[in-house]
Amino acid sequence: MALSQDEVLTGLAEIVNEVAGVEVEDVQLDKSFIGDLDVDSLSMVEVVVAAEEKFDVKIPDDEVKNLATVGDAVSYILTHAES
Repeated sequence: MALSQDEVLTGLAEIVNEVAGVEVEDVQLDKSFIGDLDVDSLSMVEVVVAAEEKFDVKIPDDEVKNLATVGDAVSYILTHAES
């Protein structure tokens, strides 16, 4: 079953909340991880690992730098998740 954008956003918000202590409702598609949500590079690695496990997707290290916003990450997961 394919994931919806809302399911991915909600799951990602829960991960960012757990890893970086960001309020779930603050994790929106247009927010940047570093600038808006204050997720540092170490926390970003934790977010990526958790997202890979949660959504059954592989995010190569060289792709992580392209995931500047929550929307970027949601789009990547929707495109690459095993359905």
